[in-house]
Amino acid sequence: MKWLVKLLLTALAVFLIDMMLDGVVLDDYGTAVIVALVLALLNTFVKPLLVFFTLPITVFTMGLFLIIVNALIILLASKFVDGFYVDGIGTAILFSFLLWAIRSLLHSLIKED
Repeated sequence: MKWLVKLLLTALAVFLIDMMLDGVVLDDYGTAVIVALVLALLNTFVKPLLVFFTLPITVFTMGLFLIIVNALIILLASKFVDGFYVDGIGTAILFSFLLWAIRSLLHSLIKED
């Protein structure tokens, strides 16, 4: 149940970011839920592989390359979901930062058991 609540909060964050950024196009809230689900799946299965293969550059940049990895995950999600478009890598980096900030705020509002 907690997983579903966090998924819906992530969808809300994606929906809010669509209103904030010009380079992000989202059809409706249903598409935001699909984007949240695809991001969860990509973060579970693809991101660990990307982090592993980019480990030398991540260490060299003291972890800052993980920002690029997050942006690549968002761009990949935009390729998989119809009705969701991110303009480019710069917009994806800003999207990633805003998603982190809004999700942190929304998740802090839910009560942990």
